[in-house]
Amino acid sequence: MTSEHPRHLAATLRRRDWLVSAWPWRALAYLVSTVPIASVLAVGLLVIGAPLLAAANALRLHGRPPEIPLMLFLAVGSLTLVALAPIVSFPVAAVERWRLGLVDGRPLPASPWPGLAARYRTAAGWREVAYLFWLGGFVPVAYWVFLVLVLLDVGMVTSPWLAGDTEPVVIWQPIESTGEAIPYAIVGVLLLPVLCYGVGLLAAGQAAVARWALGSPVDAAALREVARSRTRLVGAYEAERRRIERDLHDGAQPRLTSLTLQLGLARLDVPEESPAARPLAVAHDQARGLMVMLRQLVHGIRPQSLTDLGLAGAVRELADAAPVAVTVHADVDGALPEIVETTAYFVVSEALSNVARHAGATRAEVRLSRAGGDLVVEVSDDGRGGADPARGTGLTGLADRVAAADGRLLLASPPGGPTLVRVELPCRR
Repeated sequence: MTSEHPRHLAATLRRRDWLVSAWPWRALAYLVSTVPIASVLAVGLLVIGAPLLAAANALRLHGRPPEIPLMLFLAVGSLTLVALAPIVSFPVAAVERWRLGLVDGRPLPASPWPGLAARYRTAAGWREVAYLFWLGGFVPVAYWVFLVLVLLDVGMVTSPWLAGDTEPVVIWQPIESTGEAIPYAIVGVLLLPVLCYGVGLLAAGQAAVARWALGSPVDAAALREVARSRTRLVGAYEAERRRIERDLHDGAQPRLTSLTLQLGLARLDVPEESPAARPLAVAHDQARGLMVMLRQLVHGIRPQSLTDLGLAGAVRELADAAPVAVTVHADVDGALPEIVETTAYFVVSEALSNVARHAGATRAEVRLSRAGGDLVVEVSDDGRGGADPARGTGLTGLADRVAAADGRLLLASPPGGPTLVRVELPCRR
């Protein structure tokens, strides 16, 4: 399950309904709009490339460099090309970022003009230059190869109508009659969906290169340090949480229990008509209330049922206490990391709480399963749907809690229902 529609072409190619969706047409529009841009760039590269190939061929055949005028032309042309490339690549990159929206809905940050000198100094500027050469050099070759395949398939499909002419139709071999052409036409029709996927693959590959070349550079070292820092913070939080839980459970809670017991015994020894009876009764009631509050605090840090019953048993206990009928399906054999168990428990607790308060549901279902190295938690209900994290239903905080455990939360809640919350938590130790 995913609550998100695919936002880029590469993701849609894995969907079964790709051929009947709008994505093949978007891919075709992306390729067709590439043709004029790539053609102009290819002509510009040929102005320099053709004489350069001629000079290399002359050197190979005659063993001597070409004439001085040609060498001078090549030197001036090459220097001019290198000098103008960072400037020409800027408007081309701006157009390419805009065109990328045809096949990729993920935002790509705009790149304002950084100044003439910066175009020659920054890595981003030279990546755009590399994309310029790729768009004018490799892309036309790939398009021509694909066009040959398309024309070959069109020739196979139309061969039964063309075979009656005086000249034989040549595909792999001459075809002189309609009967000989029919098998080729059948194969050509069967290859049409393959060509449609070929359009998607070609556009997806070009879009991937464009996103890599035109996007902001990613500092891999910085990302690794952020990931390590987050891991350290989560580990420190878990260690501090366990310390607080231990101190409350083993220190404050027994002392408060003893104090409550002593106050209760004192009430038995003090006559009801004594002036100290009422203050003692109030103190005893406050101590009992404080003990209940402390127990709830300890339960909020890590529920005791998780320690005693495990995740499946603790979730079933939550389901029994829910105001709506809840069915639990659990298949979580094997030990789970403590942070995963705790996060999964609070996911179910918050989700069932939302079902009771906001969904108007009559029943809910909880599924716990292992998928590869992940724990998958799914909570669904038959309520009114329309859950929106922006409305303060606790989903934003829940997503943050899941992200702290290096997991992800997916939500599907169309108006009218049903609602499905899916959480995937990696179980790496």
